[in-house]
Amino acid sequence: QVQLVESGGGLVQAGGSLRLSCAASGNIFIINVMGWFRQAPGMQRDLVASMTTGGSTNYADSVKGRFTISRDNAQNTVYLQMNSLKPEDTGVYYCNVVTRGRSYYGQGTQVTVSS
Repeated sequence: QVQLVESGGGLVQAGGSLRLSCAASGNIFIINVMGWFRQAPGMQRDLVASMTTGGSTNYADSVKGRFTISRDNAQNTVYLQMNSLKPEDTGVYYCNVVTRGRSYYGQGTQVTVSS
């Protein structure tokens, strides 16, 4: 089993910043991809950003230029720095890791951006 512990969500005004963190532990050999998904009320869960072990990144178009993903491979930790937040960024953010061919999600952390 893989355990993911997320932190850093909260309530922020539009234009503000938040930093999410996620630490992975458990049955981990090599984490191929670490990333973040977002689910707004009544919507599907969509990719926000991801990063491979080699450092390649992928961002949703809606967050490019505002969000930055980073990871500490030695600590199996991934971060999401979110700047210039907008009300449409509101949702539950889920950490995701892919290891040994399987995908795991954390319990989610709420991010609410007020206008």
